[in-house]
Parts: sequence; structure tokens; C-alpha cells
Amino acid sequence: MDAVPGKGGAGIAEQAGPAGHGAEAAGGAATAEGYKRGLGTRQIQMIAIGGTIGTGLFLGAGTAISQAGPSLIIWYAVAGAVLFLVMRALGELLTHRPVSGSFAEYAREFLGPFWGYATAWTYWIMWVTTGMAEITAAGQYVKYWFPGVEQWQTALVSLVVLLAVNMISVKAFGELEFWFALIKVVAIVAMILVGLAVLVVGFGDVGDTASVTHLWKDGGIAPHGVHDSLMTLQIVLFAYLGVELVGVTAGEAEDPQKNIPRAINSLPVRFGLFYIGTLIVILSVVSWAEFSPGVSPFVAAFAKIGIPAAAGIVNFIVLTSALSSCNAGGLYSTARMLRTASVNGHAPKALSRLTGRGVPAPALWVSAVVMGLGVLINALDPEHAFAYITSVSTGGAILVWSVILVTHLRYRRAVAAGAAEPSPYRLPGAPYTNVLALAFFAFVTVLIAWSADTRIALYVMGVWIVLLLLGWAVLRRGRTTTRA
Repeated sequence: MDAVPGKGGAGIAEQAGPAGHGAEAAGGAATAEGYKRGLGTRQIQMIAIGGTIGTGLFLGAGTAISQAGPSLIIWYAVAGAVLFLVMRALGELLTHRPVSGSFAEYAREFLGPFWGYATAWTYWIMWVTTGMAEITAAGQYVKYWFPGVEQWQTALVSLVVLLAVNMISVKAFGELEFWFALIKVVAIVAMILVGLAVLVVGFGDVGDTASVTHLWKDGGIAPHGVHDSLMTLQIVLFAYLGVELVGVTAGEAEDPQKNIPRAINSLPVRFGLFYIGTLIVILSVVSWAEFSPGVSPFVAAFAKIGIPAAAGIVNFIVLTSALSSCNAGGLYSTARMLRTASVNGHAPKALSRLTGRGVPAPALWVSAVVMGLGVLINALDPEHAFAYITSVSTGGAILVWSVILVTHLRYRRAVAAGAAEPSPYRLPGAPYTNVLALAFFAFVTVLIAWSADTRIALYVMGVWIVLLLLGWAVLRRGRTTTRA
């Protein structure tokens, strides 16, 4: 049964069935979907912050800096501005009707059942594969301190612990994610403060050479040319992966009409501080030419400044970042998306069940088991597995963000026709800003196709689209048989 625009999500409420009632009977505020509104303001804010800080910044920026030089700052600013438009569009939909599994449900409502199905499964596979990479990375990071511990052992323990926390309640998940995100925020703020101390008072071993002139004098803003600079846009978008997580929390957020807009409105400040501000400081303290691909710019900068145990400190931070990504994206969001697919008839009905605490336990278990298979895949072929994993993540993110923008356009059309209630929180400049953001994603897709190193992303996403179409055909045939 499809939800009707403007009806407050009756489709999900009606299909939630006993699971929804069970959650409500357990006590506490429950949504029409049966989830608990257990995420408070500070947790929503930190989840939103944590979603915009990941291994893309802590590790991936090293490769991007060596390729783009200081011009990387420009691309982070451009991509951040575009993703803010995406989030404002999502925010308008969220305040229209806050639901968990938000953009998949909105796509189903305003674009049709197929798009709800495709969005939910694409987001699921995007984060499951990212979770595979993150728990494997956690195993690599722990070996820094304990070389004798096998990588798969750390990966397995990390997955089991995070699964256990998510199984307890959404509040337990939110509390763990709050502290994970706080560690990342403290690390970035510390980097900025230390960098400013180097620039202002000459602190550290590079105090005499540090200068903002590094941003334009050491070979220019784009030392390897505009082409090489533009080719880093895929890395930049991967670094922003997770910004949409605040949308997945909407169905379990306390007072979403207030907390969701507040979290989204603070994005420009967070982007400016955590990405652009950090890069400006790092590239002023140390020339871009001294950074190497595959080396964390944080580790390199701290080492150049002369701070003891810099590598160990950053290794702990990156470990936390990997666990945070697996916790928020790999488990929490995939379980909600998988349950949304189940409620809408696009996955087995058993996956729609909730525990008495409002936790989608079967969906969590399925996501965790598939993620566990990723540990085996990475152990057998680590060299090629990571390339496939990241290609699915980046390609899937572009597809999901684009669907959000198109869904918003259809929502605005429904509002104009009187078929949907208007939201007080609106995307400025729509529909022109929607088209601008979609054009940007199309441009990045062309850049991905242009390079042999990144073209694999399109191949993998092409295969995924074929699988989605086959799956949809099977679902439709099953419904036709049932009706007959």
C-alpha cells in the first residue's frame, strides 16, 4: 500500500502492525512506525557532526592534497555548498513528515514505488559495503599497537560490540555515537588551535617556515593544473559521505521539527571549521608538497610540528572514526533502510519486526551478517576489495543525493497542486538550486568516467542498477501471482 501525499505517512503506520504496537506498549514516546524517539538534541547534533567527519578527511585528504595542492580547499567549499542544498531539500521533506528511512520513503511517496525500493536498497548496499571497509580498517589500526592481533579478530570484535549496542536501544546507539563524534571534533579543534599557535607565535619545529603564503606561492593554487585538481572531486565527495545521516534519525529524534532544522542549519559552520578551516591551517603550517598519498595529513602535520606520539594519537582518532562510521552508517542507518524496504513490501516481512524497545533487530542482524562477510572478502583479496567497496559507496551516494533533489522537486509540485502540506523549512532558490546541484553531480560523474582509476565506480553501479531492475521485476511478478 502506497502512502498518499499529505496523509502523514499512513502507508507505514498501517503496515507496521503488531511491531509498532509492541514498541509503544514498552513505554516511552513512539512514532507511527513503532520506533522510539530516543535521540535528544545533543545526540542529533553530534550524529550530524560525526556524519560529516570520517576517514575521508583523516586519511583520504593526503592523496587529494598531493594531487590538487591548495586548490583542494576550493573543491571542499564547492562540494560543501552543494551538499548543504541537498540537506536543505531533505530538511524540507523531513519537517513535512519526519520518518525513519526518510529519503527512501519520500522517494516512494513522490516518485513512485520503484524509486522507494531502489533508494532503500542502494543506501543499504552503500553503507553495508562502507561498513565492511571500516571494520577491516579498524583491524589494521589496532595492529599499530598490537601487531600480534589478527586483523579479522579485531574486525569481528568491533562488529559484535557495535551490534550489541545497537540492539539495546536507539538511546544507547546515540550515546555511543555522541562520544565517537566528540573525539573527532576535539581532534580537529586541537589541530586548528595547534596550527594557529604555530602561525601566530612560531610554536614547534616549523614555526620559522609556517606561513599562509604556502597557499599560493609553492607552485600556485593548483600546482599540477586544473585537470588534476578537478579529478579530486570524487575524493572530496567521498569525504562528505554520511552528511545525510541526520535524515535517517528523523523518525527517532525528539522534537524533529526543531532539532532537524537546527542540525542542518549548522552545516555551513561545521563544513567551514572541520574541512575548510582544517585544510587552510594544515596547508599554511606545512607546504602541500610535503604531503604524500596514503599518509594522513594529520599525522604528517603533527610530526612536522614536532608533537610527541603524533602517529599514535592520530591512529586512535582514525580508529574511532572508523568505528563511528560503522556504528552510524553501517549498522544504524542500514537497519532502518532495510526495515523501510520490508514495510513497503520490497524485502521479507520478517525484517519489519521491532523489539519492545523499538529496535529493528532482524534488519540489524542481516546488515551485520553481510558486513561480516566483508571481513572475509577483505582478508582474501584486500588489494582489489577496497576499490570495489569505495566505488559502490561513492556511486551510491551520488545516486541517493540526486534522488533526494528530484524527490524534493516533486514534493514542491505536490504542494503547489494542494496534494501535500507545505513545510515551514524551505530550500532557498528551488527549483533552480535543485538543478544546480544535480548538474554538479552529473559533472562529477563525467569526471569519474574520465579517469581509468575511478571508472570502476560506474561499472559497479551499472551492475547494481541491473540487479535492482531484476529484483523489481521479481517483486512485481510475485505480486501479480498473489493477486491471481
